[in-house]
Amino acid sequence: MITGAVRDELIARYREPHRRYHTMAHIEDCLTQVAASTDLTPTERELLEAAIWFHDAIYDPTRSDNEAGSARLARDRLTAEGASTSFIDEVERLILLTAGHSVEPDDRLGARLVSIDLSVLGAEPERYDAYARAIREEYAHVPEPAFRAGRAAVMNRFLDSPSLFPDPVWAERHEVRARENIRREIDALAG
Repeated sequence: MITGAVRDELIARYREPHRRYHTMAHIEDCLTQVAASTDLTPTERELLEAAIWFHDAIYDPTRSDNEAGSARLARDRLTAEGASTSFIDEVERLILLTAGHSVEPDDRLGARLVSIDLSVLGAEPERYDAYARAIREEYAHVPEPAFRAGRAAVMNRFLDSPSLFPDPVWAERHEVRARENIRREIDALAG
């Protein structure tokens, strides 16, 4: 579904100079995880791929409405590409879930998307540390004390959740290491 001029536009967006983590590498990693998901129907795969392509298309670290902007962009571009209203509605819904990373218990596709988006939290420590550094670089406009406090608050909210990954396969695969990585980052932010 994401081809031609729309794909080129999205690639250009993910190459914007202020991005350090929310780049094509993140999108490619997410798409690889969808490709490896053997339990998806062709329609589910297409929905997840579209949601991944668009979910961080609008990214300005000084704003809090990036997901809403990304969802609007997806609606506009997918409409122009001739996608069905039901497809567009579902892609938009999925993108908006990445704002809070919270899904209803029976939301299989939402759980998969959110888990894929957060999978870096369960990466090996070196990759996680590179991710954390990239996030800091994206928020270079925030003074160090404010960044440390804000980032620690966000990461503590993750730790307070019963499960970081709503998809049970991702939870089994990443939960333990993700919690270790987050605790380690919080300790570093406090130090």
